[in-house]
Amino acid sequence: MKYKDLKKGDKILTKQLGTPVSGKLLESVKQGRGLKNIVLIFSNAKEIGLFSESGSIYARDILKVKRNNQWEPVTDAPA
Repeated sequence: MKYKDLKKGDKILTKQLGTPVSGKLLESVKQGRGLKNIVLIFSNAKEIGLFSESGSIYARDILKVKRNNQWEPVTDAPA
């Protein structure tokens, strides 16, 4: 799935903490005519023993998105 097709509320898998953890997009990846390089998410860091909280991550740190009950890789994220 292309990065531009992500939507607010999507369940995602990210790598910003070193180990992949699940999370949820809290904002759209689209901004005006372009795409955001940094997006706000809620990270379920309790999966790896850290505190779960919301924060900003780089677009390139989003690995997968859950659609139709299966994880699909995210491609074409801005650098």
